[in-house]
Amino acid sequence: IPIGRYIQNNLKFGEGIEHLPRIFSVNYFLRDKDGTWMNHKNDKAVWLKWIELRVNDDIDAIRIPTGFIPEYSDLKRLFKEVLNKDYSEEDYIKQFTVRIPENLAKIVRIKEIYNKRVLDTPEIIFKILDEQNIRLQETRAKCGDYIPPDKF
Repeated sequence: IPIGRYIQNNLKFGEGIEHLPRIFSVNYFLRDKDGTWMNHKNDKAVWLKWIELRVNDDIDAIRIPTGFIPEYSDLKRLFKEVLNKDYSEEDYIKQFTVRIPENLAKIVRIKEIYNKRVLDTPEIIFKILDEQNIRLQETRAKCGDYIPPDKF
């Protein structure tokens, strides 16, 4: 099935549903500027536990221009409960600082791919990307290129 139709089918499936499911994006392969992994593969257990709690409205999240991120206090507690591991605020800031230039570049790449290779892309995809672009540009104007979580 062509990817554009696949996306459209998923969007259509959600039409009329009173409580749409939440969608989560987790970057398990995040590296710092030196190329060092910021996460251990076992950390996935914490991200999944956070998702479960979030879906059930048991914890809050911080709104950023592209969605929501966890609060440090929740992750600190979950790392201890799930992995018996300390989770530093320094790691949290490194992992959840919003990187405006990288996010904007990603939007350009995604739009280019869909424009050139997925000719039946639903227009809503471009609308959402454009809206994210605007929010990122507005946030950049107020806060700069790299924004730690505590600034939101």
